[in-house]
Amino acid sequence: MMIEKNLVVGGKRKTSIAKAMIKDGKGIITINKIPYENLNFFSKLAIGEPVEITKKVIGHFNFDIEVNVNGGGSESRIVSSRLAIARALVNFTKSEELKKAFSRYDKNLLIA
Repeated sequence: MMIEKNLVVGGKRKTSIAKAMIKDGKGIITINKIPYENLNFFSKLAIGEPVEITKKVIGHFNFDIEVNVNGGGSESRIVSSRLAIARALVNFTKSEELKKAFSRYDKNLLIA
């Protein structure tokens, strides 16, 4: 019997709160049960930043991430989701190199 490893991490921006659940998978990201590819262009770019950095540093993105966001406006929901995704990736992979890459790219990916 295989035990599935799940991790729940939060992110906050102004009054919006995002909770990201990460697990091993195929690379699917959903925000409030909507695939992130279906978001508008700029939202998709913001959510995709931690994903692309992870692909560059680790070499793969084999994680499924489900994000639930409540409160705030549309932009703060995206920023809090981005923060929760980045924190979840760092905590799940336990990669110090990934943490440094996020900090070099944009310190607000991990701290807000």
